[in-house]
Amino acid sequence: MTPRRTEHAYPIPTRLNLAIIAAQLLALAGIFFATAHAAATWQLLLLACAMAVVGNSVYSIIHEAEHRMLHPRQEINDALGIVMALLFPAPYHLLRQGHLCHHRANRSDDEAFDLYFDGDRPVVKWLKFYSIITGVYWWAVVAVNFLVLLFPFLLKRRYYEFDNHLAKFVEVLDPRYTRMIQAEALAAIALHALIVLGLQIPLMSYAIVYFGFGFTWSAMQYVHHFGAERDVLAGARNLWVLAPLDAAWLHHNWHLTHHKQPTIPWVYLPSLGRTQDPRREFLPWHYLRMWRGPRHTDEHVHGAFEGPVSK
Repeated sequence: MTPRRTEHAYPIPTRLNLAIIAAQLLALAGIFFATAHAAATWQLLLLACAMAVVGNSVYSIIHEAEHRMLHPRQEINDALGIVMALLFPAPYHLLRQGHLCHHRANRSDDEAFDLYFDGDRPVVKWLKFYSIITGVYWWAVVAVNFLVLLFPFLLKRRYYEFDNHLAKFVEVLDPRYTRMIQAEALAAIALHALIVLGLQIPLMSYAIVYFGFGFTWSAMQYVHHFGAERDVLAGARNLWVLAPLDAAWLHHNWHLTHHKQPTIPWVYLPSLGRTQDPRREFLPWHYLRMWRGPRHTDEHVHGAFEGPVSK
């Protein structure tokens, strides 16, 4: 049973979260400025590595907002989530619905990307899986900014019947957030255009550096779940990289602990994890294992990927 966070038992570290956001924004400003003045490929590659660290830290902050654990006041929590999601760049209210759907359907037939079943299209499964581990998935999420503005009619289930997971996600999107998602997408596009034009950053340099984040974020989206138990709560692993990275990413790698207790803020995950789920495995090793691709299975597990995501 998942314990509920209370004000006294697991308080949101509000001041620490705000300080981290300030540090992230300063770090990103430095990366953007350095990208504008980078003259060599090796400089861009170093900046891409820096972007991987900072960008995934930003995503961890967005993740706290998605679970309403970034700030105790919901309106401030969501406002901060919207601002930080612009740096993904993606609409916060779309990311949030997608992530909460993930918690509903984890390791079920609806979200077993490393498996395919009789009746599935294996080619679609393989293409989708390798798009995740190669960074293409991040580009697809970024492209959604343009899709919701230019082709909103495509947000209908009938256009995605080739992929059951995507079709179900589009089906459960709460229409009350459509205008908000479009406004956030427009703001994201405008912000990045302003950064590129204002700092006169070469577009290719910007893409290379940002993809440092995009590739690592995409590659890590399923590494904690690949081959894990087919259970909505227990279907994850606690992994580790280097201690400074684990800290910068707000202990996101204590992923099994988070899935079992998704209402607990990030600062408490290590202590809870060491007590309840102490086994941790090396993240890069699990990433390499993912390259073997999806496998066929006859085991079926049903999740709860249904109903609008509105809370």
